[in-house]
Amino acid sequence: MKIPALMLLLCLAAGCSTFERKWKEAGKKPRGGIEGQWIGHWHCNYNQHNDKLRCIVTKKNGAIYETLFHAKYTRWIIPVSFGYGLDMNTTRQGGQFQFVGSADLGSLAGGIYQYTGEGNATMLQFIYRAEMDHGTFYLKRPSSNK
Repeated sequence: MKIPALMLLLCLAAGCSTFERKWKEAGKKPRGGIEGQWIGHWHCNYNQHNDKLRCIVTKKNGAIYETLFHAKYTRWIIPVSFGYGLDMNTTRQGGQFQFVGSADLGSLAGGIYQYTGEGNATMLQFIYRAEMDHGTFYLKRPSSNK
């Protein structure tokens, strides 16, 4: 195995272990509003790809929430995980939240993604769009804090 490939594998493994640690920490905290753990799936309308998705939402300050996503994807028969975060600007009316945000995932992953969505304490729905990609995320609370 060449050194660059080994470095890539180590970086991916480190990113997964960081998400797993944060996932376990989020499971120990009480859920409030849209904060905490979320599970579900993503679907790309551009090429019909889809798979599992997990998310951790944490309030940063004011109306800003940090979201950390961890997506699964199978390329041919090889499972791949991909994680990234974005800050969401939120508004709230009663128990309903609306949010908007963007994230630059780099040119290999499609560039800048714009997100809009809505949700409440039990479900979140995102619509995402980039130059060459668009689709949805559907998330609900895990059945238990795992």
